[in-house]
Amino acid sequence: PAAAWLRALRRAIATAPSLAYDYGDPRGRIELRTALSGYLGRARGVIAPPERIVITSGYVQGLALLTRVLEGGAVAMEDPGLPFHREVVRRAGGRVTPVRVDARGVRVRDLGEERAVVVTPAHQYPTGVTLHPERRRALTDWARAGGALIVEDDYDGEFRYDRQPVGALQGMAPGQVAYLGTASKTLGPALRLGWMVLPPHLVDAVADAKLHSDHHTESIGQLALAELIDSHAYDRHVRACRLRYRRRRDRLLDLLGARRVRGIAAGLHALVDVPDEAEVLARAEAEGLALGRLADHWHTPREARPQGLIVGYGTPRERLYPDALEVLAKVLDGG
Repeated sequence: PAAAWLRALRRAIATAPSLAYDYGDPRGRIELRTALSGYLGRARGVIAPPERIVITSGYVQGLALLTRVLEGGAVAMEDPGLPFHREVVRRAGGRVTPVRVDARGVRVRDLGEERAVVVTPAHQYPTGVTLHPERRRALTDWARAGGALIVEDDYDGEFRYDRQPVGALQGMAPGQVAYLGTASKTLGPALRLGWMVLPPHLVDAVADAKLHSDHHTESIGQLALAELIDSHAYDRHVRACRLRYRRRRDRLLDLLGARRVRGIAAGLHALVDVPDEAEVLARAEAEGLALGRLADHWHTPREARPQGLIVGYGTPRERLYPDALEVLAKVLDGG
């Protein structure tokens, strides 16, 4: 929302105290932490006192900081899941162990003695399933019993289309869950603004790791985001995006017809089952259409894995989206 962001940025600069231009608190500006405390509570059901929020330069930094604070050990990650995030954990000193995802979400019974598990409960990536309520309870029970940490990646929790957004897992067990959110899906990854809501015992350690990582996230953008939230322009923008993306999703579903599609209740992508990923992707590449493939997201490739295409409908510009859908239909039909 360029106009709203520009207004917020102008006001932030006009009202910023002189200390805002100095080195700052590694936890982030108190203005943004206070604004997020209210927003996350009403929009995502997160218990988020400002003193337990740490502002980051995006989700990736938050994940790396948590892994370093845990000082290595096994970290369970969803299978399938994003390969880049697995590599972030490895490079921060963690040892990744896969935990399978089925139609009810992550299979909690497969967890062992890992120190942490990273999950996307509102809308699993890339399968799109929502963590079942029984699995939510089982997961928090597992964390309490073993003193483990649940890292909740709430990357697109605001975008739910079939009902009210599913509340964050953190609200069930704030002492066991590190909640990570970001402005990347709502505003844009170029801003490099994310946040963590931490269990009390992790706040000081994560703040110290942040201090020795990059000292603090840039302050003026934090003040602008705080202004955007406090003025409710952020809420209005998210609501408008939700309507726009739902229309895009509906057009995609109309196109796909009887094909098996998963993950359509929320988010900015759908998973389309296909018999042969390589064949369809070759046709897509020939037509200049960018699609993701499910095979790239498994921890270990196997012949018997289900196959599918990840279709992101948030990226194309409005005027190009109808043409992209026509090309997609042609590619899927073998034309």
